[in-house]
Amino acid sequence: MPKLAANLTMMFNEVDFLARFEAAAKAGFKAVEYLFPYAYPADEIAGQLERYGLQQVLFNLPPGDWDKGERGMAILPDRISEFKDGVARAIQYAKALKCPRIHVMAGVAPSGVHPARLREIYVSNLKYASAEAAKAGLTVLIEPINTRDIPGYYLCTSTQALAVIGAVGAANLRLQYDIYHAQIMEGDLAHTLEKNLGVIGHIQIACTPGRHEPGTGEINYHFLLGFMDKVGYPGWVGCEYRPAGDTVAGLAWAKSYLGAK
Repeated sequence: MPKLAANLTMMFNEVDFLARFEAAAKAGFKAVEYLFPYAYPADEIAGQLERYGLQQVLFNLPPGDWDKGERGMAILPDRISEFKDGVARAIQYAKALKCPRIHVMAGVAPSGVHPARLREIYVSNLKYASAEAAKAGLTVLIEPINTRDIPGYYLCTSTQALAVIGAVGAANLRLQYDIYHAQIMEGDLAHTLEKNLGVIGHIQIACTPGRHEPGTGEINYHFLLGFMDKVGYPGWVGCEYRPAGDTVAGLAWAKSYLGAK
């Protein structure tokens, strides 16, 4: 049975961030993820995880200036030093939170830089991040994101991501397969999932259109969640969706999965 992790950036927004851990546990979740932990001391978040018996399964590296539209620094020629500082900071948090995975956001492609140069920087930065993460026993993830939600995002298909993973050549670099983004950019979900099962380190879900609960749009999640079991996906499934209304009221789709070990 798929193991669901609540995304606390998008879910349980009825309460403040630190209160979302309790809300997720009460709803039956055993694990959580979110975009960024850096606004809070690591020990404060760790206390919430311990208090409510939750496992931290994923968060992202610092993305740059989020409010100004930055969505990662891994491809940016003039931000390499800042990127490396972000790797160190993420690893520090991952150790404190006992989180085994960190996601490196590629970033929005800057104008005036040749694509070959962006790829060169990306591969180099990922080699660095993977090597540093390996010292701490961590997995690094890269995620294709659709260019409708983030215009110009550099990494936007699983084919591109797999080529980058191959170029980096690090055993601890894996694919973060977000079904919502994949449906928009390429479709062919079940086949892609099965074909690349060995390199997928994390799965996230949301329906399209709207990025709401599974079952509210065009993606057949009843089939896909069962298919994950059929092909033997062993990892967590992050619920990275925006509830259409109250978070708990919208969890009817997940009742048969919550509480699974």
